[in-house]
Amino acid sequence: MDKFTNLKMEGRSYPSSGKGKSRKRKDSEIMHCAGCGAKVGSKVLEKVLHHIQQQTQRDDILIGINTPDDAAVVRVPTDKVMVQTIDYFPALVDDPYLLGKIATNHCLSDLFAMGATPQSALAIATIPYASSTQQENDLYQLLLGATEILNQAGAVLMGGHTTEGAELAFGLTCNGLAFSEKLLYNSGMQSGDVLILTKALGTGVLFAADMRLRAKGRWIESAIESMLISNQNAAKLLLEYGATACTDVTGFGLVGHLLEMVKASQVAVELEMEAISVLPGVAEILQQGIFSSLYPENLRISASIQNSEQVSTHVLYPLLFDPQTSGGLLAALPGESASACLQALQQEYSESRIIGRVLTKSEVSRGDSRIARTEVIFVRGI
Repeated sequence: MDKFTNLKMEGRSYPSSGKGKSRKRKDSEIMHCAGCGAKVGSKVLEKVLHHIQQQTQRDDILIGINTPDDAAVVRVPTDKVMVQTIDYFPALVDDPYLLGKIATNHCLSDLFAMGATPQSALAIATIPYASSTQQENDLYQLLLGATEILNQAGAVLMGGHTTEGAELAFGLTCNGLAFSEKLLYNSGMQSGDVLILTKALGTGVLFAADMRLRAKGRWIESAIESMLISNQNAAKLLLEYGATACTDVTGFGLVGHLLEMVKASQVAVELEMEAISVLPGVAEILQQGIFSSLYPENLRISASIQNSEQVSTHVLYPLLFDPQTSGGLLAALPGESASACLQALQQEYSESRIIGRVLTKSEVSRGDSRIARTEVIFVRGI
């Protein structure tokens, strides 16, 4: 009973990142509070923000990170609309600088997929328990990576919120501007359109294997290199060549995000499995039966695949449901402009591929000789 009366918080250690390493603290008897008591100290924030240099200056940011007000203020031009999105996730790499860049690319992709131009962002960060010096370094590296990507996109970091926690995590609310008549939606696919995917698939299984110490270093390096590629220029080219619909491939996997487009457009799709670009090491990992923890949930939508019994034996079939971090753009374009668009994309996005075409529902319902081929997948609304 004495243990329930004289409570002690001794010998605690806290993981520093998603890799499970821990940091011992000299003041390990201190209990860390929740609520606003979990905020990172003001001195740490002050020092970090003093050293963060933003190259981009915008007249439409009225109150931002350099002004000690309670909220940011932006001006929206009368002839444009504001497009907003938010993403936040635990670190999949130990390096806060890389996490800042990867997460920012990931967050901005929603804007690019809709044809919007980034304007501003608010950050939310969870910094691992540590000394003030270590937290200052982690936060600085995190925001340095984020602002580098935002600067490249022409956007400004206006502020944000930081908390202490067991694991490093980061995300952003991103704002973009667009002309309403030029927005891209999920619902614009038409029969005869061609599907283009701008990046290779496989980040989910690769990092699942990395957590199990089953991934080779060069495989992870390739995945990180892919996640560091911005989708901004790809979006510009897709718009230039007349994209009819677009989305970014992220947590729900290729088929999950494609199904949203299929349902919204009231069409069906034929995918060429062999045409999909795959990151190095993915096939080897799938053969070992290693999948992302989100894979079982994503797999539930396999009912949308009309010939699932035939194609499920393909070695890369699970990749259709693999969650992607900072994945590529998936767009539908008119058949007559798709080849020229692909050629232009591959100048910067070498893994871009034409992976399928849009059909009417009746074409898929009838089926044909291709229905038995394991490399052809027919996706329709459930």
